Amino acid sequence: MSKLTDPSALARAVEKAVAECTITDIHTHLFPPAHDELLLWGVDELLTYHYLVAELFATNVGRLAYENFWHMSKSDQAALIWKTLFVEHGPISESQRGVLTTLRRLGLDVGNRDLGRIRKWFAEQNIDSYLPKVFELAGLDYAVMTNDPFVPIEAQQWDDCKPGVDLLRTALRIDPLIVNWPKACEVMSECGFEAENLDEAGYAEARRFLDSWVARLNPLYMAASLPPDFHFPAAATMASVVENVVIPTARQHNLPMAMMIGVRKRINPALGDAGDGVGTGDVTAVQNLCMKYPDVKFLVTMLSRVNQHELTVLARKCPNLHLFGCWWFCNNPSIIDEMTRQRIEMLGTAVTLQHSDARVLDQLIYKWAHTRKIVANVLTDKYTDILATGWQPTEAEIARDARDLLGGSFEDFIAAE
Repeated sequence: MSKLTDPSALARAVEKAVAECTITDIHTHLFPPAHDELLLWGVDELLTYHYLVAELFATNVGRLAYENFWHMSKSDQAALIWKTLFVEHGPISESQRGVLTTLRRLGLDVGNRDLGRIRKWFAEQNIDSYLPKVFELAGLDYAVMTNDPFVPIEAQQWDDCKPGVDLLRTALRIDPLIVNWPKACEVMSECGFEAENLDEAGYAEARRFLDSWVARLNPLYMAASLPPDFHFPAAATMASVVENVVIPTARQHNLPMAMMIGVRKRINPALGDAGDGVGTGDVTAVQNLCMKYPDVKFLVTMLSRVNQHELTVLARKCPNLHLFGCWWFCNNPSIIDEMTRQRIEMLGTAVTLQHSDARVLDQLIYKWAHTRKIVANVLTDKYTDILATGWQPTEAEIARDARDLLGGSFEDFIAAE
């Protein structure tokens, strides 16, 4: 294939490569249709997602009581959010724009602001055919679920042998094991694993519990969301469980450990799932884990913008560390642009630029549409820079790099022995 020499042709090639790139979404909270109410989808779920719930209360300061909102039906909650955030105010936040992008790409008219008509369209959809349609619109080959055996309603789906779909792959979520050992012990005990004390017997039972779920799920990785005060090493339960349970399990099964660090849970409990906040995490904890266990692979994203530069520098030093995604409060265009440029400038293509973190199926559409635009803009600038040096990339090389940044590097990382 001929080399690109003209900046305009180069920009078109980058835009085309990113637009057509098949993406692997490495972290979501989706489920197969057979898992019933666990799979969230449709306009009411989009509108009542916790991003927009928080924005509703920020807009209705002093005019809406928390308890009144939570006593509403989901349909009434969605209608209130639509009326308040989309009709009475300009829907210009990223979460609001995401809803509009999703509806538009589904072929729905958002200009008439008719929520009833939009609901009617969704009511006519069949989830078994709608799910692959969403994946096609988003341009995904597959997405990775979050499968938590410590949540009874989730574990029951696997106990009942509910069928999955090829578009969704598994990850073993283990937050409670690390952040709430007593509660995790209760769950394990109910399943016949007598973990109780923080001693070798308890650790052995917890490892046996994880082994059973690794066998059942065949996950791509283990994962946990951790608070900003997670430190390692430390004389604390979290560090002890990581060292004595998580690391041996990861090593035994050659499973990467994904750590999402920096969430402060329920700083405003009245907001429910919308009440979580952010704190600056301890990058040194990641450094110490990577250096102490060079044979264990770590996938890491951090919630605070403050952590991003230090974390990116660390990824240059630790081959067993792979950075992924602009998580949650970093999932805003201005921050995504900054993080994407920083990571490419320091790591090249050895990074996974984004994950959707989607809890509602339809969110895949807007999150990846918005991401593609940002990634294309950044890559155009970077290729234009090297074009000025005399280096002339080809369309195939650009497509290769786009794939690496949007899933290929992740697959190479988890496949490494």
